[in-house]
Amino acid sequence: MEESHRPPERDIEITNVETMAIAGNFTWGIVKVETDAGVYGLGETFRAEAALDMAERLLVDLEGENPLDIDRITALMNQRYTGSGRVGQSAFTGIETACWDIKGKLLDAPLYELLGGKYRDRVRIYCDTHGGESLGQAPDRDPKEVYTPESYAQAAREVVDEGFEALKFDLDVPTHDPDTAARRLDNASVEHKVSLVEAVREEIGYDIDLGMDLHWNFTVETAARIGKKLEPYDLAWLEDPVPPEQVEAHRHLRETLDVPILTGENVTTASRFADLANTGAMDIAAPDVNKCGGLWELWKVALVCDLEGIPLSPHNISSPLGTVAGAHVCATFPNFLSLEFHARDVPWWGDLVRRVDDPDAPILNEGYIDLPEGPGLGVELDPEVAERYLTDGSDLVV
Repeated sequence: MEESHRPPERDIEITNVETMAIAGNFTWGIVKVETDAGVYGLGETFRAEAALDMAERLLVDLEGENPLDIDRITALMNQRYTGSGRVGQSAFTGIETACWDIKGKLLDAPLYELLGGKYRDRVRIYCDTHGGESLGQAPDRDPKEVYTPESYAQAAREVVDEGFEALKFDLDVPTHDPDTAARRLDNASVEHKVSLVEAVREEIGYDIDLGMDLHWNFTVETAARIGKKLEPYDLAWLEDPVPPEQVEAHRHLRETLDVPILTGENVTTASRFADLANTGAMDIAAPDVNKCGGLWELWKVALVCDLEGIPLSPHNISSPLGTVAGAHVCATFPNFLSLEFHARDVPWWGDLVRRVDDPDAPILNEGYIDLPEGPGLGVELDPEVAERYLTDGSDLVV
């Protein structure tokens, strides 16, 4: 850039990018961006592995740049790594989030203030309840013993008793030897899935928002058969019934079924979401907090969806760091439903970070996140907890 006209306290440069990987229920990729002002910021990538490697390699392009120029830096990364796909967008998100954290710390303001202020003081969280059993337990047992109406109902009751007002389950669980190549289910398989939903509704009633996730595993025909059978259960949404690139298939299902269609976790950038919105392919958008291209990109996704009357319920499998970052953004746009929490089976999830404004207060409490008021993200990683759960070969960076 040309010579800066900023005052010295804001005339700063990126000096280093470091990363580490933490073994949660997924591998959580943490990015640290350092500056010559002694202030650093933290961000998170979707999953870790390849995205963290790319994030570190971005230093060659970012060193000497002012981290306060967030939109320009994001454009720079997109221009120089046009073909990097979802891995690139995930790496960009980690860098971009860290820059927002730096900006908030320098200006002594929480992230939501930098994004235009808030519509809400606390952010509603929905609990991904998986398949009624821990993801870690399910592969070691007969699926028909794990994915039962009783286990789904029990898990739903536990989640609601913890204070959540919204939850979802995986409904693509493999109980009846499906033909995974054909992506079609027989009648017995469909009826089993209906029995799971029925058991949950009988247990928790209809005042709780209930979503079901199909993980893009089925044909239009099978997804339609499942969806029709589920119409009486007043679902909040049916998620990713068909593969994400099948836009017309999503549109057809949306027009055919009396169940809201949610999609978007595998879609990146606001322009792609604008295409989905304009073609009538979804009722609810679910951009991934750490994969869609950045927190500002997430805000732009909300904007283009709001123009079409579409609310957001963002996908999120993050550590508390990425989840808090997403909560800041979700507080700043009007068309918000809920933000995903995917780590109920990780007992130390909430211990990984501390609120700056109130270190003893929980991050997530009874289905809501109260927005941190500390500068930037408003949270700090606990180095002892982070070090305890580092993946092999990863070094602590905080």
